[in-house]
Amino acid sequence: MKKYFILSCFILFCITLNAQDDNDNNYTIESFLFNWNHPANNTAKVMDNTDQMIVVFRERFQDIKVAGVEKENGVWKLKFAPVKASIGRNGLIYEMAKKEGDGCTPVGFFELGKLFSYESSIKSNLPFTQTTSEDKWIDDPTSDDYNKYIRGTTTAKSFENLLLKNIYYKYCMVIEYNTHPVVKGKGSAIFFHVADEKYSPTAGCVAIAESDMLPYLNWLQPNKRKAIWIIADEEDED
Repeated sequence: MKKYFILSCFILFCITLNAQDDNDNNYTIESFLFNWNHPANNTAKVMDNTDQMIVVFRERFQDIKVAGVEKENGVWKLKFAPVKASIGRNGLIYEMAKKEGDGCTPVGFFELGKLFSYESSIKSNLPFTQTTSEDKWIDDPTSDDYNKYIRGTTTAKSFENLLLKNIYYKYCMVIEYNTHPVVKGKGSAIFFHVADEKYSPTAGCVAIAESDMLPYLNWLQPNKRKAIWIIADEEDED
């Protein structure tokens, strides 16, 4: 009887371990690629008009990671393995609940827009604007320029300077959240930018190390349709 009890416990342990392994295989870039390339996957249709994509996800439901994928002959392939990233200090949030100043990163599929840099020259084929003290992004919900780029004077009560004294916006690409159209109060200045050494939480942006950002800038091409997919922690990708 004792022998059967031990055997039963061992079998139960193996089943539990396998279940855990199956769970760990979810929310990996490999699982996403498999699903997106599956003919019956309706989720992948959102990417029909995209060539290059940055994927933001919580790998195995743990650490936030960023990966780069590209469509080649209709098949999505991994170009950049997942790297550590930081997001909003209050985590992820769906668009419908997003508000100005909530410290959350919006979940969703967004085009990648204008690129800014502190530098006069960068290793990228993308057009970019070298920022000065005159460059700003408006975050005042009462302003007609809310969630827009402005160079020069503004009547807005608050705005984000794009030339900072830290590394954050050394390379900074607009995530086209709440831009077409702009809805006042639904969140502004959501960027893909450089993280500090501590990967400090952002105010809602997605950030990676400068050493990881540079290959992305070299990879992204002006003649390619570019997007970023920020995936919710609990989203079912099947």
